[in-house]
Amino acid sequence: MKAGSVQRVVIVGGGTAGWMTAAALVKLLPHRVDVRLVESEAIGIVGVGEATLPHIRAFNERLGIREAEFMAATRATFKLGIEFNDWGAIGDSYIHPFGTFGLGGGAVDFHQYWLRLKQAGVPVPELDELSMGVQVARQARFALPSTDPTSLASTFGYAYQFDATLYAPFMRKVAEEAGAVRTEGRVVGVNQHPESGDIVSLTMESGEVIEGDLFVDCSGFVSLLLGKTLGEPFEDWSHWLPNDRAVAMPCKTATALTPLTTVTAMPAGWRWRIPLQHRTGNGYVFSTRFISEDEAAAALVAAVEGEKMADPRLLKFIAGRRRRSWVKNVVSVGLASGFLEPLESTSIYLTQIGITALIELFPEKAIADIDRDEFNRLVDLEYDRIRDFLILHYHATRRNDTPYWDYVRTMSIPESLADKLELFRKRGRVVKYREGVFLDASWIAVYLGQGVIPEGHDLRADAPPLDQVAKGMEQMKAQIRTEIAGMQGHRDYLERYCPMPAEAM
Repeated sequence: MKAGSVQRVVIVGGGTAGWMTAAALVKLLPHRVDVRLVESEAIGIVGVGEATLPHIRAFNERLGIREAEFMAATRATFKLGIEFNDWGAIGDSYIHPFGTFGLGGGAVDFHQYWLRLKQAGVPVPELDELSMGVQVARQARFALPSTDPTSLASTFGYAYQFDATLYAPFMRKVAEEAGAVRTEGRVVGVNQHPESGDIVSLTMESGEVIEGDLFVDCSGFVSLLLGKTLGEPFEDWSHWLPNDRAVAMPCKTATALTPLTTVTAMPAGWRWRIPLQHRTGNGYVFSTRFISEDEAAAALVAAVEGEKMADPRLLKFIAGRRRRSWVKNVVSVGLASGFLEPLESTSIYLTQIGITALIELFPEKAIADIDRDEFNRLVDLEYDRIRDFLILHYHATRRNDTPYWDYVRTMSIPESLADKLELFRKRGRVVKYREGVFLDASWIAVYLGQGVIPEGHDLRADAPPLDQVAKGMEQMKAQIRTEIAGMQGHRDYLERYCPMPAEAM
């Protein structure tokens, strides 16, 4: 390293993870680092259409990206949540919203008052009728959330659904305009220091040797630096998350341009629908223990809503993560670090978490163990909590109609998730964390949506008169309807706010 400081950052791999990392480093650490990204056009990207979480908005804003420009370039639509069909039981449907139930906040969670009414046998609106985000999504409308924290119109958030094959080039433009340098070619050699084991350089197919102080592994499932070179072990979570394949296929949009991602349970997994401005992305995530690749592809083709625009594309994966994501002078970001299936749209979020932690812990001089340890703690925490949240969707089902659903319903689960389930079943209590992506409303939506019904409630919710609580909820339901009535349709909003380029139509 130069004079004991980290200045030269080499990113191996482009795609979403690589170009997000490059853009963040050159934008947020100006005059501090020289960023060089190595990728080969001969190696494709995994992206098949991305649904995201609201956190990406803050990431884009920090990088100075204008929302309307970004959405137009990536053919993006808005996303208010995720709709789950046939998960708790065949015929069930619920939405996991990006927002709260009721007004949120308060010393006692809103759903506790709702539970009190239900347990007392008092007529009460369904909980999703008291969520602004759910109702806006169901009616395929959109408006930017209010900035007034006392307004119901401030109680929902949003993310994006966009074309991943357009997102990486967009981020590349942002990164290169800010100073990142790209090198085309394949890496044929990784050279390590004979004593420390740190990586000192890469040898390219062209013969060029690229030196660096810090290397960021964005090589995807290959995990060229962290996995193959440094040999960091991979923790396999497929006994809890058995899906190991996906087939993806775009089609022409034949139904409503909904501001949400839809995931529908299938006999051996689940199927996604992601509506973009120019097409709809579809995929079937499944386990080869219960269905063959050909059968899954045929099921997807039969289920899509419109004319297919390409043949099904197969992706292979294993759920899990590397034991550590920062080892020696290598930081892994994205799929090189781990993979959790896209059920809750966490892939780009996990990439973003790695980038954010790297920026915040970027070495002032030489790399220190304390920086590595904290980075690994943060990344591991996110993976582990998302893992539990995903397992909940499978385990909390009443379905036993296929061997797949019978397996996930009866499988053993991590103790950390078992404790959470027991707390909710007894008192409707949601475990709260200071760190982690999914907050109270997310867990509540899945618990109740899949039939995990509490036996009791928080006794503090008994304080106000019962009729007063019931009246307040009816008024809230009516107020939500009034607010939504004034919103534009989702498609109309997009055409006004961020229409895609004419050549794309």
